[in-house]
Amino acid sequence: MNPPTEWAVQAQGLRCALGGRTVLEGLDLHIRPGQFVGVFGANGAGKTTLLRALLGLQPLESGRLRLLGQEGVSARAHIGYVSQRDPIGADSFLRVRSFVATAWQGERWGLGLGGAQQRAQAVDAALKSMEMEPLAERGMDTLSGGQRQRARIAQALVNPVRMLLLDEPLSNLDPQAQQRILQTARRLCTEQGMTVLMTAHDINPLLPHMDQVLYLAGGRGRLGTVDEVVNAPALSALYGLPMAVAREGGYLFIHPAGGFMPEEAAHCGHDHGHAGEGEGA
Repeated sequence: MNPPTEWAVQAQGLRCALGGRTVLEGLDLHIRPGQFVGVFGANGAGKTTLLRALLGLQPLESGRLRLLGQEGVSARAHIGYVSQRDPIGADSFLRVRSFVATAWQGERWGLGLGGAQQRAQAVDAALKSMEMEPLAERGMDTLSGGQRQRARIAQALVNPVRMLLLDEPLSNLDPQAQQRILQTARRLCTEQGMTVLMTAHDINPLLPHMDQVLYLAGGRGRLGTVDEVVNAPALSALYGLPMAVAREGGYLFIHPAGGFMPEEAAHCGHDHGHAGEGEGA
């Protein structure tokens, strides 16, 4: 398959450090537009750090990064982001529609203060994309966890973005709420050509939806299809220790081949009850 004329993400030799500790080392990525990429790894593997680097919030120690065919900050105006941390309570007085509208940046698109109609249209489109129209007049403090997460994603979509970065959006949600978010993310890729990167601890809910897997371990990463990445030889090379992948009833279980499960390898075969790795890793 010929490479696209414009990659959504093109990274060469990315290196990122936190507190003097190297989190990502020599990471190379080529992600096509319209792809749904699941990002996995143990706590501290660098999932959040990578998303923050793409957003320009995490400085690069070295390496080159192009987003949506551009270098520098210009492409980041077209990236939507939903962080792990949800300041519940800070927006409790807002209706869903108003909450989504707070992220509108009409002046960036040359609409200025006269863009009220455009803002209303953008909010309506964002609510529709996340199937939140029936809840538009509800208070944020009345929403379930899944509904609230969909409102947060709608807020990230209110501006004309071409890439969506979602950091642990499925954490603490029931399976039905998880699948609704995943189905919507898949639809954004298929129907709008949006590129979606979603971090998660559990690979299994994403299996029917994602195009590619990015697996992070030991500062390195491997990108490819599930079959290319989630196999014993590939993960053993990535971790530097023998790994095993078990398949049972359509689920994947990933563990060290010897059966011992150190913290750095305890990950994404099933839900370990972690709420997330935090904003710093």
